[in-house]
Amino acid sequence: MDNTVIRSGDSGDTDTLLRFFDEAVEWLVARGSAKQWGTEPWSRVPKRIERVKGMAADPGLRIAVVDGEAAGALIVSEEHDPHVPAADERELYIRLLITSRRFTGRRVGGRLVEYALDEARRRGIDLVRVDCWAGGDGELQRYYEGHGFRPTVRFAVEEWVGQVLEQRVG
Repeated sequence: MDNTVIRSGDSGDTDTLLRFFDEAVEWLVARGSAKQWGTEPWSRVPKRIERVKGMAADPGLRIAVVDGEAAGALIVSEEHDPHVPAADERELYIRLLITSRRFTGRRVGGRLVEYALDEARRRGIDLVRVDCWAGGDGELQRYYEGHGFRPTVRFAVEEWVGQVLEQRVG
């Protein structure tokens, strides 16, 4: 039985998002993938705290809740991230997808991806795109490919290399 509920997020979710990022950084460092987000917990970096406050205030923020506890977050927008090449059509862009490591194996990320695809259909949008870190062992890119996304273009922000992936939902 799937006990995942997806609710709208708001600025009150800042600490929840920071916890998700801190968990992710700890996990990535343990796996030897520190180049994705560094080694310092986001909750200790003022610039990243401000960035997360902006995420929490984003009207596209959705929080996945499992058994009453926040388990993941998604931000969708009809605007792509500024570092990503523009699409030549209307799109729904996944600007954030992050889950709590405590819910590994519960399909929280998958449910949030499904929500994004359903939201695109509701809005009459055929193209859903996302970007991710293209470094490390490639597991993150394979995760999105496992959800039906296909890689399109690579880009770089300084030394950080990203991969754009897309999926048609029409």
